[in-house]
Amino acid sequence: MIFHIITIFPEVIECYAKFGVIGRALQKGIASLKVHNLRDFTSDKHKKVDDYPYGGGSGMVMQVEPFYNAVKHIKETENESRIILLSPQGRIFNEKLAVEFFEKKEPLVLICGRYEGIDERVKAFVDEEISIGDYVLSGGELASLVIIDTIVRLMPGALGDELSAKEDSFMKGCLDYPHYTRPDEFDGMKVPSILLSGDHKRVALWRKKEALRATLQKRPDLLKDLSSEDMKILKELCSEINEKILEGRYEPVNH
Repeated sequence: MIFHIITIFPEVIECYAKFGVIGRALQKGIASLKVHNLRDFTSDKHKKVDDYPYGGGSGMVMQVEPFYNAVKHIKETENESRIILLSPQGRIFNEKLAVEFFEKKEPLVLICGRYEGIDERVKAFVDEEISIGDYVLSGGELASLVIIDTIVRLMPGALGDELSAKEDSFMKGCLDYPHYTRPDEFDGMKVPSILLSGDHKRVALWRKKEALRATLQKRPDLLKDLSSEDMKILKELCSEINEKILEGRYEPVNH
């Protein structure tokens, strides 16, 4: 799968892309990343890509022409690409959307803004706007890396363990179960004995229950389309919580 990033800070992307999951995928040829310096697509001799906003106001606005030229250049070789403007006004990026992009396999072009904003006319030649959350970043570079990292994790061969991606939070519609490793006791805190039992069936059931517990406490909005087994476990958890509330032992999770 091919990714393109349009940015005024290509060094930020290139540095991060050398490591971790993205770096491994690029080395194996599973994914391809092409970083385009926006300043290479301006007609200004000083490589200027921003100007004062019409109507006045604070900050600088990124000009439409460099983005248009960059997208046009990319489409000369990636005609079927999907052009995405990273924007707080866009559709919220999540695991479901990552899977959607991965399954379509079309090249993604991610446009990174900076400063006070981007000229509104850029939206005339993008396919959609994507946001990674309701907060403000200094630019789209971090957002582009979040999106690429999430999609690359879905690619066979990108992770050391193929089961890792399938067992991640959100992949099964709920949060992940707790993880433990050696030592089995640290500073008085012990690993749950069931994980040391060697009984794989009981361990699997415990993990499912703890994943549902975490989701119920922290992200109940994710509890949709549950199996009959999951519903049975969920009812048991609700009974446990009610019992603790009545006994004054329940401690709500702080969000």
